[in-house]
Amino acid sequence: MKTTRRNFLQTTAASLSAATLASALPIQKAAKPLRILILGGTGFIGPHQVRYALARGHKLTLFNRGKTNPGLFPDVEHLSGDRQKSELDELKNREWDVVIDNPTTLPRWAREAGAILKDKAKQYVFISTISVFSDNSIIGMDENAPLATTTEPDVEKVGANYGALKALSEKEAEKAFPGRATIIRPGLIVGPGDPTDRFTYWPIRINRGGEILAPGDGTDPVQFIDARDLGEWSIRMVEQGAFGIYNATGPKTELSTAEMLYGIRAVTTADVKFTWADWKFLQANKVSPWSDMPVWVPSKEPSMAGFARINCNRAIAKGLTFRSLAETALATIEDFSKRPADKAKLSSGLSAQREAEILKLWHESQKAKK
Repeated sequence: MKTTRRNFLQTTAASLSAATLASALPIQKAAKPLRILILGGTGFIGPHQVRYALARGHKLTLFNRGKTNPGLFPDVEHLSGDRQKSELDELKNREWDVVIDNPTTLPRWAREAGAILKDKAKQYVFISTISVFSDNSIIGMDENAPLATTTEPDVEKVGANYGALKALSEKEAEKAFPGRATIIRPGLIVGPGDPTDRFTYWPIRINRGGEILAPGDGTDPVQFIDARDLGEWSIRMVEQGAFGIYNATGPKTELSTAEMLYGIRAVTTADVKFTWADWKFLQANKVSPWSDMPVWVPSKEPSMAGFARINCNRAIAKGLTFRSLAETALATIEDFSKRPADKAKLSSGLSAQREAEILKLWHESQKAKK
């Protein structure tokens, strides 16, 4: 049955009520406490992992430079080192049950950590990305889809090589921990704490109200995962001792751009009007998918048809769950409201002035057609 705006908003409201109730329930202790080393731990995904792991009764050690949110988790053991400078001495002569590697983008980082930890832990969880895939035209890509490659495997500046370097990092993790590596490939990670604002743009813009430039015709699919869902599931994966490769993005069933925007609208009281501008117009006026119009890509472009249609069935079968869109949107708005003044400017999406210019051009183009 086709989803209408009315029944989608009703479903969203019901989902939010259920999610609020579920989030109020106490977190149960794990059957067996684990010693977990998290490389990173204080950035975006890490704090959600840490809070959940502590609630589950695990013993944690965090290894990082001590520069990002240094005051977090004062009661957790912290080890200091800079992987960019190959400073890993504090990892030597120690043992853990599990290592979770959040920040690695360079194969060298995974290789050096693996050399030290391969005999010091039973499992290595590498947080990768769906950007490792080489062909976004493929709809329904599973874990066996072709991967990006590079002629510069030792390059230290990531840039356009991001996906290929992540793919090589996966191989380094598997090489150090044969049969004991868990590769998790999230899509766009969103929610409270997101430093990129690639999803945040929409809740904040919609909460401001008024006429909003919306991309395409509303039917293009979107995929993303709340950092809390990703962080908590990664802890449940180590509790299961689950190995292998898993695509990890959401939601569970396909979500269109229109459903995303109306779903976010449902948690605000703003007076909003969405004006949908087609891809050709946006392209002609240099409005870019993903950056100017975050989350969205034009799926009718053959080269992008599979970008937001990644197959995550394997992860879902292993217990990956998703908060409601409403809960993620509300948490994102609340988190943004707490930012200090110097960080209150969105780092993704159109500025108010640029959006107004594009809307004016769109309306003029529509008048000219009549």
